[in-house]
This record gives sequence, structure tokens and C-alpha cells, in this order.
Amino acid sequence: MTAILAIDQGTTNSKAVLVSTEGIIVGRGSSPVGISHPQPGWVEQSPERVWQSVLEAIAACLVGAPPVTIAGLAISNQRESVTLWDGETGEPLGPVISWQCRRTAAVCAELNAAGHSARVEALTGLPIDPMFPGPKMKWLLDRAPAGRPLRLGTIDSWLIHRLTGGRAHACDASNAARSQLFDLTHCVWSDELCDLFGVPKAHLPEVRDSASRFGETLGVPGLADGIPIAAAIGDSHAALFGHGAFAPGDGKVTFGTGSSIMTTLPHFIAPKSGITTTIAWSLGGKPTYAFEGNILVSAASLPWMVEILGLPDVQALIDLAETAPPDGPGFVPAFVGLGAPYWHADARALFSGITFNTTRAQMARAVTDSIALQVHDVFKAMATQSPATLGRLFVDGGPSKNAFLMQCVADVLNHPVTQCDAAEASALGAAYLAGLTLGLWEGLEAVRALPRKTFALKPKPTDTARRLETWQDAIFRSTVPVTSSMGE
Repeated sequence: MTAILAIDQGTTNSKAVLVSTEGIIVGRGSSPVGISHPQPGWVEQSPERVWQSVLEAIAACLVGAPPVTIAGLAISNQRESVTLWDGETGEPLGPVISWQCRRTAAVCAELNAAGHSARVEALTGLPIDPMFPGPKMKWLLDRAPAGRPLRLGTIDSWLIHRLTGGRAHACDASNAARSQLFDLTHCVWSDELCDLFGVPKAHLPEVRDSASRFGETLGVPGLADGIPIAAAIGDSHAALFGHGAFAPGDGKVTFGTGSSIMTTLPHFIAPKSGITTTIAWSLGGKPTYAFEGNILVSAASLPWMVEILGLPDVQALIDLAETAPPDGPGFVPAFVGLGAPYWHADARALFSGITFNTTRAQMARAVTDSIALQVHDVFKAMATQSPATLGRLFVDGGPSKNAFLMQCVADVLNHPVTQCDAAEASALGAAYLAGLTLGLWEGLEAVRALPRKTFALKPKPTDTARRLETWQDAIFRSTVPVTSSMGE
């Protein structure tokens, strides 16, 4: 059997899956990564541990799989996390600074105050924020030992270095697009941005198509030498590709602690209204662009409410919510502020509109509805800017398996959603790209035709206008400054 070995290197775990030429997963393995918080707001990982976790995931995958011939490797990876290493020895010269890390907040504030935000957003599609790598890369460089041949990059480039025995320093366009150093319209490292953030281009990887030959394995424990690395892509982008969301307007929502929402675009559009623009993937030298919105807290509010109501588990909360009509109070899960499309760091979590008649079921419903209502607001912001109407909408992640929660999304959007039985959506997307590189599948239509277990939920008639009115009132109250003297 011939298969592609896809590595999905995430924040919490590294996973490895074997995908057959029929698009079927025939082996799985995973290994935890570990994360540390050396100071408040700082989040980092060990580059060596990231690499070892990948090796452990590969070993676990191969042990449990049938005998296969590995045609190629594919990489999907956590985005916006960066690290620095010696280009000759491969020795890490700093930590992996996580996408979650806020250590560069002061630098970002200075850049915004100096008036650079509009120009940066026009070139990169991204706001100046500690989430993005430009200032993190400068932080690493400022602390690097002198006289070393430095290599700097996102996690895909770190893994490519290790997988090729140090022979390749490369990344894909989707990861470069999240660096805040990449000009999205010209698809090159920007001299202007590198100068602004203080990052020499000489240290950065070569940017290639997502479906490309990045090099060949050399000296990787458990793998033969000479296996081509045939794809690399950011994990959220990989999930979009894995669903076959290729047409402008097609999109996906990945539900988890927070939510990532992406819709493909016909061309680059500088974003506004609280969303970002990115390169979804690049094929044949041509980028596919996408809008993206990141919700900070979605399903994370469910276990919190379980404890508040004294319920046994999240399913009991959802069952209780399902008994209530959608006409109760509003709930805003702004436990750590609000992300897209509001981007209000000082917003507060709250219930709004509670009366003596409010029931436990209505409060549970307000919490579950907040997942769908946040998605609605992101799509509304996208719709005001995109020339493409919303097409097929796929959902993945743990909460996407719940029919009630996803029916709420379909209802509030007044648009069908497609549930997908694909816990490894990111790994599958990377594997599909590798298959294109290797000629296992000819073109996007062949990838779209690969088997997927899906189920479409159509919207049902509901009083969406009233729910949205309650929601918007709750959002307004959540974002009113604490010192405000606003009356009722």
C-alpha cells in the first residue's frame, strides 16, 4: 500500500497520520508537546521537544498501521509561532515563541502609536498585534549569540530543516503570510516590513508553494532517507483545503476553545471591520486568498456554565439548552476580551436581560447560542467586503459534531452548514496537497472527489432578528467602559 505521511504539529500535540492514495486514513499517532509560561503573558515551547514529539507521533503512527510505502511527507503546523536556530548545526538558539505569547505587546503598542498600522495592514492583511511573528523574531535576534549562521522561521521551516538534515531552509506561502513580513500582493518578503520590524531577510526561509518539493528526508529516525517532503501549510489553511473549499466564498469554521473562520476570496482584498486577510494556500505560483476571523472564546464557555449550573457534563448543558426557546437573555463570553470582529480587549463577560422569569434552561441556551452568534458577526463583517457570496460552509472541531449546536449556526446564518467526520482535517488537507505534488491526484477536482463523511444541516425558520437584537444589546453592554456613567 502506498501512503502519504502527514504531520500535524499543533500547540498541544504533534500528530501523524498515514493517508492512502484513496484518501483514507490508515494509521494515526500522537505525542504531547508541552508548554511553559516563564513570565505572566509569556508562552513558549522547546524547539527540541517539538521535534521529538513529531518523531514520537511518527513512530506511534507507523507501529499501529499496516505495511505501507511512504510516497511523501506533508506538514501542517501551528501558525504564528517562531523560533531561531544555528543553520549549520541545527542547535536551537532560543525558544519557540508561541502564537499565544504577549511578550511583544509593548513593541506593538509603540508601532501602532507611531502610525504604522494602516500600512502594515495594507501590505500583510494583518493588524499589528503580539500574536504575529515580526516583533517576536526581533526579540529572538536581539538575544542570539554573535557570530552564528542564523536561521529564523515558523514551525514548518524548523521541521523542514530537521527532516532534511539541515539541507533546506524553506516555508510555504500560507505560513509566510502569517509572519507580518510578507507582502501578500507581490508574494515576497518585504524590504519595508523587514526594516520596520528589524528582521534581516537573509535569516528568513525561502517561500514556496504549499504543494512543493521542500527537500528529502535525511537521517530521520524511523524513516528512510530520500522521502520527499511534498507539502507544507498552516493548520487552519490545511483544514480549509481538506474540506475541498476551493471556490470563492467557500468557507469553514473550526470550533474549539475559540473558533477560526475562513472564507476563500477571488483575489487579495485589504481587510477592515475587524477581520484579516491571508493566503489560504499557493499552487503553481498562484496564491488563493482568504478572509479570516478568530474568536477568542466559544466552546470554552460550556464547561464554565456546566459548573455554574451544577450539571454533570457539557452534554447535559446542551440537552438543557435544547429545551428552551431562543428568546431568553443574551450572553457574551468575553472572558479574555473579544476577538473578531470586535477586537475589544477590555470587554467583559456578562448576561443581559435576566428577569425573575429567566430559567436555568434559558441561561444554558444563551451560552450555547453565543457560539453561533459570534460566528454570525464574523460572517457579516466578511460579507460586507467580499465580492463572493457565502458558498459551501464546512464545520470541524469537537463541538461541530453536536447537531443542536450546528443547527443553531445554520439558523442564525440562514445558510446550510456541512458537518464533517474528520478529526484530522488539517493533516488530511496537507496530505492532499502532497498528493498533488507527487501526482497521486490530478488537480483540485480529483481532491474534491476523495471520500468524505459529511452531513448537511439546513436552516430552520426561527426568529433570528429578535435573537440578534438581544445579542447586539448584550455586546454593547459588554464593551461599555467600567467607568461609564451610561444610564439604563
